[in-house]
Amino acid sequence: MKLQLLPILTGIFLLSCHTNIQEEKLISVTIEPQRYFAEKIGGDNFRIISIVPSGQSPETYDPTPMEMVTIGKSTAWLRIGYIGFEQAWRETIEKNNPGMRVYDLSQGMDFITNEEECAHHSDNTIHHHHAGDTDPHIWSSVKGAKIIAQNTFNAFLELDEANAPYYQENYTQLLKEIETAEKEINRLLAGLTHRTFIIYHPALTYFAAENNLLQLCIEMDGKEPSPAQLKRLVETARNNQAKIVFVQKEFDEKNARIIADETGCKLITINPLSYNWHEEMITIAKALADE
Repeated sequence: MKLQLLPILTGIFLLSCHTNIQEEKLISVTIEPQRYFAEKIGGDNFRIISIVPSGQSPETYDPTPMEMVTIGKSTAWLRIGYIGFEQAWRETIEKNNPGMRVYDLSQGMDFITNEEECAHHSDNTIHHHHAGDTDPHIWSSVKGAKIIAQNTFNAFLELDEANAPYYQENYTQLLKEIETAEKEINRLLAGLTHRTFIIYHPALTYFAAENNLLQLCIEMDGKEPSPAQLKRLVETARNNQAKIVFVQKEFDEKNARIIADETGCKLITINPLSYNWHEEMITIAKALADE
């Protein structure tokens, strides 16, 4: 009797699993910091998936066919705004998934665009590198985090209005976490005397603007710098008494290490694309404060 029941029970179990998979509500986000905000607000009501995996650059990442299939199963895609991946793939994703809702989480942000992203040295003065595009790294600032949280909250309200009180409670708690991070960042950077730092890829543009810091970039328009550009950057760093060179794990640290050796700066690895937004922002502030 038990042996006869086994195939039936197995079939029920598999059907149950299949049903759960089918009924699971998915939301796609572009990068890991977005998943942090979305999971804080959405809780267990949706499964949040990041399109760009941890350790990959969202400027150049190409999704696999399987990832494109997963995106197609999503109820919605929460975009971050102007990152390279979205610029390259947005049209394809939206065309292939006409029933999927798409939300731009950067709405309401005061962008740094077509102007100063990175400072460089020339004739003993500071001038700015012309970026030519909207800087997309809005999550690397408290103001940007609050805007992303607000837009994420609004998206959940539209997607699942019946659970509005639940999302409101989670959103309120998330804002408290962001404000706690803001207070700690302000405390750490309040007495900072050397307010210049070097970074390989300009991921902290909004962080720098928000905290009255000067960001010097090694990467030039997405390209490796020439020896002459590296020399000018070293001069700028010395003149502005930079003490830190930040490098992200998505990029080669060779030139960052050269700059650090030439200037006597500490070479510190950071991860602005970390899922743990709160923790990473504090880590960056501590690195600057502990110079």
